[in-house]
Amino acid sequence: MSEKAASTNGFVQRLMKRVPYTPATAGLGDSTFAKSHKGSSRFSFFKRRIKLKPNSSISIPLGFVLLFPSIVVLLILALVVKHPSSPGRILIPAGTPPSIRKISEKHDRVFATGCLNPEEAAKQPRANAAFVVLARNQELEGVVQSLKSIERHFNRWFHYPYVFLNDGDFSEEFISGVQNYTSGKTEFGKIDPSMWGFPDWVDHEVAKEGINKQGDAVIMYGGMESYHHMCRFYSGFFYKHELLEKYEWYWRLEPEIKYFCDITYDPFVEMARNNKTYGFTIAVKELKETVPNIFRYAAAYKRKYKVNSQGLWEMFLEPQPEQTKETEDTREKTIPNVILETEAGHQNIPEIDPDNMEGEKYNMCHFWSNFEIARLDWFRSQEYNDFFNMMDRSGGFWMERWGDAPIHSLAAGALLAPKDIHYFRDFGYRHTTIQHCPANAPARQSPNIPYLEKTTLNEKERIEEDEYWATANLDPPKENGVGCRCRCDTDIRDVEGKEGSCLAEWVDVAGGWASP
Repeated sequence: MSEKAASTNGFVQRLMKRVPYTPATAGLGDSTFAKSHKGSSRFSFFKRRIKLKPNSSISIPLGFVLLFPSIVVLLILALVVKHPSSPGRILIPAGTPPSIRKISEKHDRVFATGCLNPEEAAKQPRANAAFVVLARNQELEGVVQSLKSIERHFNRWFHYPYVFLNDGDFSEEFISGVQNYTSGKTEFGKIDPSMWGFPDWVDHEVAKEGINKQGDAVIMYGGMESYHHMCRFYSGFFYKHELLEKYEWYWRLEPEIKYFCDITYDPFVEMARNNKTYGFTIAVKELKETVPNIFRYAAAYKRKYKVNSQGLWEMFLEPQPEQTKETEDTREKTIPNVILETEAGHQNIPEIDPDNMEGEKYNMCHFWSNFEIARLDWFRSQEYNDFFNMMDRSGGFWMERWGDAPIHSLAAGALLAPKDIHYFRDFGYRHTTIQHCPANAPARQSPNIPYLEKTTLNEKERIEEDEYWATANLDPPKENGVGCRCRCDTDIRDVEGKEGSCLAEWVDVAGGWASP
């Protein structure tokens, strides 16, 4: 036998010593021997030896052949389920925040922890407010989904009106469709061409070319002309629409959104009572390629109008490394004529960050404006409109893909203070694949108030919908939970536990954490 074969045979023999085996032992009774023989026969199939090659004298137990691929399959399954982008993660509950920490109430507090009596709250005077929905006729199904959700969790008690806006004419099907699902008054308006599309002072061909280039660069929504129009409309015109002139507050609704918790108090009334201006429920980072120059113009607005931060602007800034006296002293002074002859990056000449504006750099954070509750008089203010006009004239709505979210957020950062902002942490909300859903508050829950919505003709479906939100099916309360009767989606992680969330940046300006 060759040296290699002998080595391999020795390895196999060592492995065989570990295979379960029960030898016949002298002196045992017949019964004991029978049990031993039975146990041994169970493993006999796996102890059968197979040859690695037809003419080889080397063989290994069949059990080892079967064991190896089984281990590989199990490892692959574990990696698939564990991977963050894997659909296999839907098997793992992921809807609630990874940890629940209290935020300082120095500037802001949760309006209601857990449930109140919504029927009692609804007897109080209403605010002068409305829901605002920008939609097209083909989005009827998505709008109905949103209406069913907000009606079930809030408006079935408070009956606030709705204003539907469209850059075209609403169809009779759309109008009658949404009216089937709304408990408040509905109004339908067409957006004036002066508020939608390219303004007269823009070269339309240049603007369209800028949009086409963004499409070629595969920038999200960058190649969609209508998306640019929508962002500009929500940045500087929606609050000027004639149907909104009579209102003081607005609550923005988008097609295809979900609410997960009952809202048993009036957020408009609480915002007014606490002297708040702007409310959000999700803060995340923007895609840098969509707004490469937005901060340049926002910072220029602050300089031009001599606006000083009231403490909120810092939420949108990258932390800057502290310059100590030691590092300053070690850098030699370089005279101007030498600078011209010195290559960039020389140790005596500091490198210039092209994104820095006088030492400040945008961290891409913004309030996700597809949900927002705000005072309309703030948007109508001279300060806000000066800000919007300066941003608008830069061309960023066409040459880049500026969203209304960073526009609203940077304007708030420049013009408002942390005390003017409210974080609706008790609202469970989802749009696309981003959601925030709080844990239920301990000992502050209420029984289910049945809501058999009338538009579903199938009685079984109506009952199933109500049973879905039955008390027995709700998420369990947790310490520091603030939600009321929440049942969170579990197919995606809560935004508070995701990379890209700006909760930490908000907490920093809001006063820090109140609990570890």
